[in-house]
Amino acid sequence: MVSIMGFVACLATMALHFIISKPKADDLFGKDRSMRILDPLRWPILFLTLLFVEQKWNLVGALRKLVFLLALLCFAVLVVTGFVPPLILGKAISGWWLVIHATFSPVFAACVAILAVMWADNSRLDKNYWPWLNRVLRRLPQSNTLVEKYELGRKICFWLILFLALPVILSAVLSMFTLFGTYGQELLLGLHRYSTLSLALFSMAWLYLSVMTEMQKNAAG
Repeated sequence: MVSIMGFVACLATMALHFIISKPKADDLFGKDRSMRILDPLRWPILFLTLLFVEQKWNLVGALRKLVFLLALLCFAVLVVTGFVPPLILGKAISGWWLVIHATFSPVFAACVAILAVMWADNSRLDKNYWPWLNRVLRRLPQSNTLVEKYELGRKICFWLILFLALPVILSAVLSMFTLFGTYGQELLLGLHRYSTLSLALFSMAWLYLSVMTEMQKNAAG
């Protein structure tokens, strides 16, 4: 029930925000486009293309892109295999669901670790995000570049994803050892379940804010 409420609230919030703040279709698709009746199809296509975040065309940029796409694939598989059996089928994860879930889990963990190293520098909270807080703390921003729309939200989601990845990974790894009894295993399962739910929700928020950022850039360009 908590998972269902979390996903519904997250999706409803994103949908409401998109309806309120989305750029005009003319700004994204051009005023002279033909067959405007196809605009409902253009929106999901644009949404999918913007998921593939822009990277620099060099070896590091290509590696970052590949790792991100692999992490995105693993994330989708883990969400499906982790939440479909208990929420839709009404049973615990077992059989092929568990095999697929356990196969993609270490790959996702490795991708998160690599992206943490590659994106940590660009995700620093070093700008003048909260002028009033900087005045109270007597803190000078290290970067003078302008703050982009949705930038702060993306960075906060990024660090929360990294923070939540630790209990998700550790709870799964520790449960494989004979260090905990039945009660300890139940605690680890609960920790894994709710930290995974939080990780999934913040990942969805990060993806949404990334898409909205690229959409705003396309509209401005």
